[in-house]
Amino acid sequence: MKPSTEAVKELRNKTNMGILECKNALAETGGDMVKALEILKGRGISAAEKRKERAAAEGMVESYIHHTKRIGALIELNCETDFVARTDEFKELARDLAMQIAATAPSFISTEEMPPETEMDTKTACLLSQPFIKEPTKTVEELITETIAKVGENIKVRRIARFELGIDY
Repeated sequence: MKPSTEAVKELRNKTNMGILECKNALAETGGDMVKALEILKGRGISAAEKRKERAAAEGMVESYIHHTKRIGALIELNCETDFVARTDEFKELARDLAMQIAATAPSFISTEEMPPETEMDTKTACLLSQPFIKEPTKTVEELITETIAKVGENIKVRRIARFELGIDY
């Protein structure tokens, strides 16, 4: 069964995956949108896993200053090429992560950075383990994995910093 153009377009809008990938997923599932979404998510995760070991030396530093001007955050987000660093998806991810840092004040980027004796909750202390503030059903790590699948390159959070007026960290 050949999927309709409207169905392919709808799936592409939901996933930001390529047209051919969306068309193949719909054909594979007989037009079932839910199953096609699951297939594409699985393919995106496996593609992201393959890219995890690649060097990520390009990227950008993004800032977020809260409207009260009392809280700010910086993030260094890296990717493999400067081409991807200039894409809207990458810029949006960097902006969202800087906002996440300002809102949630993580102490670490990942659980690997936490000292073994630390009794902090990983869901609050580690950026990658936190629920994403704009979509709490997914973690920050899942958001990054989805972006890796969209842009086709490895993405890593290198450094983070949060500033709050009058508070020393």
